[in-house]
Amino acid sequence: MSLTILAIESSCDDTSAAIVRDGAVLSNKTANQEIHQLYGGVVPEAASRAHQINILPVVEGAIRAAGISKSEIDAVAFTRGPGLIGSLIVGVAFAKGFALSRNLPLIEVNHMVAHVLAHFAEEPKPNFPFLCLTVSGGHTQILIVRDYLEMEVIGQTIDDAAGEAFDKTGKMLGLDYPAGPIIDKLAREGQVRFTFPEPKIPGLNFSFSGLKTSILYFIKKQVAENPNFIAENLADICASVQDRIVSILLHKLAKAAEETGIREIALAGGVSANSALRSGLQQEGLKRGWNTYIPKFEYCTDNAAMIGITGHYKYLKGEFVGQDVTPVARWEV
Repeated sequence: MSLTILAIESSCDDTSAAIVRDGAVLSNKTANQEIHQLYGGVVPEAASRAHQINILPVVEGAIRAAGISKSEIDAVAFTRGPGLIGSLIVGVAFAKGFALSRNLPLIEVNHMVAHVLAHFAEEPKPNFPFLCLTVSGGHTQILIVRDYLEMEVIGQTIDDAAGEAFDKTGKMLGLDYPAGPIIDKLAREGQVRFTFPEPKIPGLNFSFSGLKTSILYFIKKQVAENPNFIAENLADICASVQDRIVSILLHKLAKAAEETGIREIALAGGVSANSALRSGLQQEGLKRGWNTYIPKFEYCTDNAAMIGITGHYKYLKGEFVGQDVTPVARWEV
């Protein structure tokens, strides 16, 4: 008997639905929200309202693209958290309603666990155990992944995430939101000319708040001396900031690999779409003899396919929840 799962993702500002059958992705549809560009960041109330508008057509589109009927769906997997509570409420409520109307089991999914399991959406797939550097706008973690649903966080940010460092830098430079992809593009046109400090954080943990402060003071000082400094050096600033953020991430990852002896190394999360981080991991892998794994772009950003993949393995273990389930803004791996 085949197992077909409808997956729902609504943790932030992307409304996504996917159909996963026997662990294979049949469809993966996502609606983005452009309204947040007006405000330079995600507005929670606007995000939740946009999810209400988008969720039905996105789900219908995923079912249609998969070439199945609703009667073929065996379970509903959904992001319970972590994320914006208003956005999560929309996805959780829809998942509960769909499951109740068709008497289907419900599967709650941790968004960060799903980012890791995005690696199992396609070949090549990492072998257990592997290290996964998960980097997004709200999280930066290094995990030991021993099995599909057995993970241990061995390093994480003690303050801000790497994705936030990209976005806040973009705001300082007057770039549109989200700034990460814009900085990535501009960095390819520039050179690493400016030096920013690497935080001296013990162990495998990260910190990006000090880096953000140093970038802010650097920009203020340079603009005071030359009001046109940003415009005249924008690409080089982006290249320098990106180089430091990537080096911080890779240095900690290399330390984790050395301490654990694990040579299967994976990258996940929205920031894993960054070209410098992707190429940097591949170069480190060649230098250190790692087997490296990086998802396709569509599985890096928030998407329902990864929710469906996680739901597949939770279904096999019989891990279901009832209709009394509620979303959670914070949920540790």
